Amino acid sequence: MTENGLGTETAEKVDGAPATLTSFNGGVARLTLDNPRRKNAITLHMAAAIVRFCDRVEEDDTIGAVVVDARGSYFCSGADTRDLASSSSDPASPDAVARTSAIYGAFVRVGSLPVPTIAVVSGGAVGAGLNLAMAADIMVVTPDAQLESGFLARSIHPGGGHLSLLGRSLRWADTIALAACGQSLTGAEAAAKGLAYAAVEASEISQFVDALVRTAAADPQLTRRVKASARLELGPPAVSWSSAVEIERGVQMWSMSRKGNAAWSSRGPSAS
Repeated sequence: MTENGLGTETAEKVDGAPATLTSFNGGVARLTLDNPRRKNAITLHMAAAIVRFCDRVEEDDTIGAVVVDARGSYFCSGADTRDLASSSSDPASPDAVARTSAIYGAFVRVGSLPVPTIAVVSGGAVGAGLNLAMAADIMVVTPDAQLESGFLARSIHPGGGHLSLLGRSLRWADTIALAACGQSLTGAEAAAKGLAYAAVEASEISQFVDALVRTAAADPQLTRRVKASARLELGPPAVSWSSAVEIERGVQMWSMSRKGNAAWSSRGPSAS
């Protein structure tokens, strides 16, 4: 554990080598995949570290935003092929099911966090790595990043709810083109089609993400309530407009009472 400009940074290691880095500072929690020699392939150890990170985010209500990124030139190449090979010998065995569930469970946890989550993808994301990026609320990519389903290239069916994750943002035709026809998208194309929130040059992406999380991190209590309301209203299944009005009513009243009358003055809270 070290102290740096980003706050407290913790390195999780496997076989003596770093696997994830985490930092918590100024209302922002950051999870960095740290397995660059294997293009940040997700091992069982890394999956467990991701779950522990999510535990802390859920329990610490001073955290208002999460950033998921990676060290090196490639975001994530999916599940570690050594684990996939072990599972393929008897994929229905309890051990194989447990291995697969651990990997998929890690990014399901990321997708269930109570604060806005931003995945920062450079280089590329494939298979379970793309699942991890899509699990985040917002994906920010470099224009030249390569996003690939990747399962068919390994002659296996997509897993981890891959089709559902694609279908949340893409049209049917685009989903099938990636998942069943083996097509890929550049970061720029992903942004144009709505899979990514924005395509940003690598030299500018850090500043872009910092600006994106600033407001959410400044008021974690309000941010968490907005995220909870979004889930209730948008689903799936989505609720009616009249139901959304009632969902938001109580939380807006809470936020107004917290703000107080004086805060509405153009001269500031201290104005009489």
